This record gives sequence, structure tokens and C-alpha cells, in this order.
Amino acid sequence: MKLTLDTDAGTLCVEDANGVDMMSLYSDRAFKVLSKQWVNVGWVQKHCYTFSWMGRPIIQLPDDMIRIQEMICRLKPDVIIETGVAHGGSLIYYASIAKAMDLPTRIVGVDIEIRPHNREAIEAHPLFDRITLIEGGSTEKSTLTQVGKHVKKKDTVLVILDSDHSRDHVLAELRAYSKWVSRDSYIVSTDGVMQQLARLPRAGADWDENNPVAANEIFVEENPDFVIEEPEWPFNESTLDFRVTHWPKCWLRRIA
Repeated sequence: MKLTLDTDAGTLCVEDANGVDMMSLYSDRAFKVLSKQWVNVGWVQKHCYTFSWMGRPIIQLPDDMIRIQEMICRLKPDVIIETGVAHGGSLIYYASIAKAMDLPTRIVGVDIEIRPHNREAIEAHPLFDRITLIEGGSTEKSTLTQVGKHVKKKDTVLVILDSDHSRDHVLAELRAYSKWVSRDSYIVSTDGVMQQLARLPRAGADWDENNPVAANEIFVEENPDFVIEEPEWPFNESTLDFRVTHWPKCWLRRIA
């Protein structure tokens, strides 16, 4: 694909196998084209590896973190479960939002390995009293038993999957953790952007098929209680109707 951006003429020209498409540079269509390439280049350059939250690295696109904040504000969950702890930045982020809203939300972080220096930093953080760390394979029976102890029958539960992003592992997590998702809440299967990034530098050769989106699609086919559904934006004074995101087709809402 060839992109020609002309700021003098105010146009963007897209040339690909489908032909030539000329559009206004200052349009929703152009913003979508350019945003996709910005996401691609940013991922290769590790743009999302440049952020922290309240002292802990948080390896996420800021746009996605604002969207998850909107969901926390809307749901006011009793429990947030996240697989994949890494540096703990996202756990601290969720805890900070809950504290700011004066919510009693319990944050449960699960990882197959919580490195000692990360555990030490998370446990020393002022918001750690809201967080529980569980070390173990996210789909192992013993791990799931521990997670289940933190969920009560009538809790509103939000689940975020951010560990191993291979299709089969994400599908196994969806099957294991979906039972805790309350009606009208979500299980968020992150980093579906892998499908878009396939064959770029730093990408896996099989990412076009081996990715969270593929797992999500299989899961909703076998489980009619869930649908892939973009949450409605609580505020939008633009004409845009798409997100700049690393999490496409990631929001699975429980409808029954």
C-alpha cells in the first residue's frame, strides 16, 4: 500500500490492490487510515513501552486505558480480575480508579511468574491493600480455585485477559474465566491488534491466525451467553465511530 499525504492540497491518497482512493485529509476516513499506520509503526517502535502509572510501568496504549476507565466508571465492579501482571501498572491503575471513586473494588492479578522485583514494588505501593496477587498458570485448576475465593455470588465482575495471547491459551482463559463475568459486564481479551500486525517487524509469522480475536470468535460461537460488542462511548462530540486501539474486537459482553 502507498500513502500520499498532501498538506497543501489537504488530501490523502491511498493506492493498493483495490485501486486509487483519494480522500480529504481532514476526514474520518483519513483519520482511520492514518491511525492504523500510526498503531503499526508505534507498535514496532515500542511506543506502548514508554508509559507508567503512579510509579509502575504500564505496557498499554493510553487510548485503551481511558476506555477501560470508562467501563470501570460505568460498571462499578466489585471485582476486577486480570491475567498477566508484568510490572503491575495496570493493577495499580484499576486500584487508583476504584479509590478515586470510593469503590470497594477488589483487584485480583494472576500471572504464571511474578518476578521478585515486581512483586516487591507492587506490595510496597500505597494501593496494594486493594490488590491480591496469585502466582500460577492462569488456567491451572489450583489457580482458578484461588481466584474463585475472591468472587461472591452477586458480585459485579470485570475480567481482563492480558497474559499469553496465543489463540489456544486465550480460548482456554475465556472458557475458564467467563463463569465469573456478571450479566452486562465484560471479559476483555486484549491485544487483538496482533492480527493487524502480522508480518511486521517484531511480529510472529502466524499472528494473522494465532491471536486473541480468533479465540474470541470461536468462544462466542460456542457460548451464546456472550457477544463481541463495542461499549457505547459515554462522551463523543465527534463524528468518529471507531477506536484507536490495540484491542480490536476484544470486548465480550455477557448478555445472559
